[in-house]
Amino acid sequence: MVQITLTKLSVAPHIGHLYSLVLADILKRWAVLQGKRAILCTGTDEHGMKIQQAAQKAGQDVHSFCDSSYKAFDLLAQKANIDRDHFIRTSDPDHRFAVQHFWVSRISLGKPLGVEANMQKYILKERGYVYTAKHEGWYSISDETFYPESAVRLTLDPSTGRKFMASIETGKEVEWTSEDNYHFHLSAFKDRLLEFYESNPNFVVPSTRMKEVIQHVAAGLEDLSISRPVERLNWGIPVPDDDSQTIYVWLDALVNYLTKANYPFQIPGQEDAAGWPADCHVIGKDIVRFHCVYWPAFLMALDLPLPRQILAHAHWTLGRSKMSKSVGNVVNPFFALNRFGVDTMRYYLAHDGGIKDDADYENAYIIMRYKKGLQFGLGNLSSRLLRGKKWSVREAVQYSAECKDAIKIEKAAKGDESGTLNQDTKHHARLIALPNTVAQKMNDLDPGAALQAIMETIYQVTPSSSPAHSRLPHPTDNPPPPKTNTYMHQAAPWGLVKSTPSNLAQLNKIIYLCAESLRICGILLQPYMPSKMAELLDMLGVAPDARTFQDAVVGLDSRYGEPATELGKGYDGVLFPPLRSES
Repeated sequence: MVQITLTKLSVAPHIGHLYSLVLADILKRWAVLQGKRAILCTGTDEHGMKIQQAAQKAGQDVHSFCDSSYKAFDLLAQKANIDRDHFIRTSDPDHRFAVQHFWVSRISLGKPLGVEANMQKYILKERGYVYTAKHEGWYSISDETFYPESAVRLTLDPSTGRKFMASIETGKEVEWTSEDNYHFHLSAFKDRLLEFYESNPNFVVPSTRMKEVIQHVAAGLEDLSISRPVERLNWGIPVPDDDSQTIYVWLDALVNYLTKANYPFQIPGQEDAAGWPADCHVIGKDIVRFHCVYWPAFLMALDLPLPRQILAHAHWTLGRSKMSKSVGNVVNPFFALNRFGVDTMRYYLAHDGGIKDDADYENAYIIMRYKKGLQFGLGNLSSRLLRGKKWSVREAVQYSAECKDAIKIEKAAKGDESGTLNQDTKHHARLIALPNTVAQKMNDLDPGAALQAIMETIYQVTPSSSPAHSRLPHPTDNPPPPKTNTYMHQAAPWGLVKSTPSNLAQLNKIIYLCAESLRICGILLQPYMPSKMAELLDMLGVAPDARTFQDAVVGLDSRYGEPATELGKGYDGVLFPPLRSES
């Protein structure tokens, strides 16, 4: 199961939301490509004071506000071709049930929530993890969290000259609050959390954020307020048996990860039938503390299994500045999808998006990636290969199947007598190694690096806009095998004459290796560009049942080569035609 953090309805969809969706969708489709059962969950976080105030500002009833606002995020997932299985709304009845059950456990299993009070027990409270007390501190409505004195400072708004207290971490305004509510004994989990991190060093990706989490917990944890007085927050889920309190919005929201996993797992022996524990949560780096500290502690308190990994990706900037609604530099994802196309945007976000470091969004970067990688990379190679008049891809595939010794690969690892390899063998070796290279990077939760490894088989990839992907070659590096476009250009199959057996063999070898490059890369690129890669594999004539990760092996498929779709002429039928607008 892959799960994306829920989106707050108080903001409109932006490019960061689309990036999270695309990353999670790539991971889900990758699992499916490998033949695994996979579930993708996304949705909207609809409770809390921020939503309550946004509805008031809009002049709407809060229920009506949520019922209309969630549709934009649902539509974004549809537009971006996100293969989600569940769209969760925290205002839905099944989520409310999961949250209240998380708070309450029954002695008598199988009894519905709300039966006799003496049949209920508060597990967290019974175990000493929940208590009531007065809570005083700095509260941020925007961040929906309390901050200690050490985490706030006096801030000046340069545009108005107004001074206010704000979170050092996020810059959001905070207000002093004093109230009676429920607390979670978070400090009791310090040692247990540190032991878990030590036993699971890859729990948080990238490793830099794992280190930050460990440092935060090691410095000591304060107990956490997990409810708000109903007179201050009435839009949320009530604390069971205490209508004067509303469950803390982050506790409410985090339980969404269990909602569609059929929590409270009432069928013995089938606790993991619906996908829990999740294989991966996909979140932004700004909510690491909630997901990597609070959430594991909540689960530990109830002896529930923890998610296996959390991918905390970096943010997008514009002009190297943080995107902000107040500044007016937020990128509308719908405009981007409509202008550049769904698969182009999926490709760009995955290619240039940062996991460790922030990436800078720019239309010029999208156009550059499209022209170099897609139009003149994949597109050019597919047109040259499949529209060639002097050869037949089907004949080349058949020839290879009949002449297993046509392409020698025995020397791929050790070189020939002179210590060098011919270009055919080098290219063949690259194709053999590619699937495992990609699989390793995907296992490392780095879809961007995996994508670049695939594209490097097609054309010379330039560093992305993100520092995380930049690497200049070292003088001692061995020269890489030629890219397929370069290989085809240097091999010049159009100059070979079919009249001699040796030329025919060489011609078929070149065409076959180029076709295998397209076939294997097309299979591996399906999680990134599902629609375009379906087109490419149809153009190659690859059967629908031969498009799995297991099929991405050189020489495995001898059935393809006859197009299953019209190839067209000129720009008609081109896989990646010129962009309509390049400004």
